[in-house]
Amino acid sequence: MDRSKNKKDRSFLREIPILILVALVLSFLLQTFVARVYLIPSESMEPTLHGCPGCTGDRIVVEKIGYRFHDPQPGDVVVFRGPDSWSQDFVSTRSDNVVVRGIQEIGSYVGLVAPDENDLVKRVIATGGQTVECCDEQGRVLVDGTPIDEPYIEMDFPFVPDRLTCSTDAKSGRCFGPVTVPEGNLWVMGDNRSNSADSRYHVNDERQGTIPVDNVIGKAQFIVLPPGRMGGIDSPEIQN
Repeated sequence: MDRSKNKKDRSFLREIPILILVALVLSFLLQTFVARVYLIPSESMEPTLHGCPGCTGDRIVVEKIGYRFHDPQPGDVVVFRGPDSWSQDFVSTRSDNVVVRGIQEIGSYVGLVAPDENDLVKRVIATGGQTVECCDEQGRVLVDGTPIDEPYIEMDFPFVPDRLTCSTDAKSGRCFGPVTVPEGNLWVMGDNRSNSADSRYHVNDERQGTIPVDNVIGKAQFIVLPPGRMGGIDSPEIQN
């Protein structure tokens, strides 16, 4: 009886490395082709997504399949690879120690560590062929001359009719454009309009601040951690 039990124990112990390897391979395949967990490291999407240097940021699930069949739509929150012109200030956060760097890379695949890439998260505001600008008399963003509905905005630059607008001597920080988005590109902005280095900050580059649709990694669907913030990420129809 004891010998049989010992054989079973040894057999199970031999299977553990195989089980771990299979789990790692499945995790790699799922995160490469289906969905990946990302850590939000900055405040640019507050209050939709929480993050800041040194704090516990939201972990979000980014789904990668849907955009193989259709392009991102206005209102979608997307993760994308920053174009070269957006990468000038990117500094690697990985350790020079090989072992520590390996642990950091593994951690990034389960959302415990931010990816060491210039991957950014913003909201799609306008798509190819549309003209985007700010602002109308109420301080709203316009797409093709029509104000869009943005219920997720809580933080923005001041806009005071007749005193601080886009036509007064003292201009509001909201003002930009007009910019016509090239076909195959997107105009993206952070929900925290007063603290987001988004398309507005890159209007002088070769794409006028827009990003190629091909750079989009996937759509942010859920907040999975911390527990108190778990839930879906809204993608409202902002262009009525």
